[in-house]
Amino acid sequence: MRRVVLATANEHKVHELRQILRDLVEELDLEIVSTADFEDLPDVAETEVTFVGNATLKARAIAEATGLPALADDSGLTVDVLGGSPGIFSARWSGSRAGADASRPAKDRANLELLLEQLADVPDEHRGGAFACAAVIALPDGRTAYSVGEVRGRIARAPKGTNGFGYDPIFVPDDQPGGEQRHLAEYTDAEKNAISHRGRAFRALIPAIRELLAS
Repeated sequence: MRRVVLATANEHKVHELRQILRDLVEELDLEIVSTADFEDLPDVAETEVTFVGNATLKARAIAEATGLPALADDSGLTVDVLGGSPGIFSARWSGSRAGADASRPAKDRANLELLLEQLADVPDEHRGGAFACAAVIALPDGRTAYSVGEVRGRIARAPKGTNGFGYDPIFVPDDQPGGEQRHLAEYTDAEKNAISHRGRAFRALIPAIRELLAS
């Protein structure tokens, strides 16, 4: 079994990626692990100004530090009327509003509440946006490949659903079956992975992962 490191200590993300890449994991006999399985890994600052740039920084740093193939992603919510913001700042949109020592759920809530405040006077027809994601694979020898994924939708006026994190509770995907208007946090894991920006980005990366690992 060959180990591949996902550049995160978030076990939720690791579980999600194992589901998304399940067929490839079985085909290539892979084990996807998190950075929590290693000691003294670098804390990679996301200093680039694009999703692809930040994901590449993380994947290259973890591949170099572990000597193993590394996967990374960077993603966020882009709101049309805000010119594409929060974008790469999605996870820290509210700054220190939640407090420097706040938990991830508290920071997510602060981000979400601030965005809803900023969009309070925006009419429904102008509340379009998208979740965007860049996925990268990097090898210890420096070779990389990337892909991107996106899911379009609109920003609701109030959160709904409990099966999600970040901005999932206020994002209503387009093209739902039967005219449904469910929020992303109301989707099951399988439903979310089938249409999510992260799922689309990593599925598009599969040919490159297969090629790079085979070489």
